[in-house]
Amino acid sequence: MTVLIISDTHGILANLDKVIPRVKPDLIYHLGDCQGQEDLIAQMANCPVECVRGNCDFMSALPRKVITTLGRHQVMLTHGHLYDVKYSTGELALAAEKEGCDTVMYGHTHWPELVITDKMTIVNPGSISLPRQPGRMPSFVVCDVDKEGDLHFAINYLE
Repeated sequence: MTVLIISDTHGILANLDKVIPRVKPDLIYHLGDCQGQEDLIAQMANCPVECVRGNCDFMSALPRKVITTLGRHQVMLTHGHLYDVKYSTGELALAAEKEGCDTVMYGHTHWPELVITDKMTIVNPGSISLPRQPGRMPSFVVCDVDKEGDLHFAINYLE
């Protein structure tokens, strides 16, 4: 199974339109700030899409976090702004651990990040539309779930 992990599209979907046929995901996680485009993203994807609410998703009924199972892992999906992720992911990791998760995926910073420790895997796909990291390359994460249920993450960039 292939999962496309994105965040912070902010209603700009041109790069996502390029990535979906390239990745051919079985599932998409959108980690917030889709700004009302969740239905359009679902139409583009032709696969299930799970979205959480970000700080720019005003008046949205999307959940602030989702706890789900992926392979043999418990995963917390959130935007991250409620956990001060611009300063540290410590609070975020503690919140995920309290939920019984060993993996947490978040956005908000527009910077890609992948941290894997013995206790927790922390994934941020950056922004596919409005990147902020040095070089400002649009980014996303692809997660391959193998037959044993293990998760394999790769940060990808559009040139």
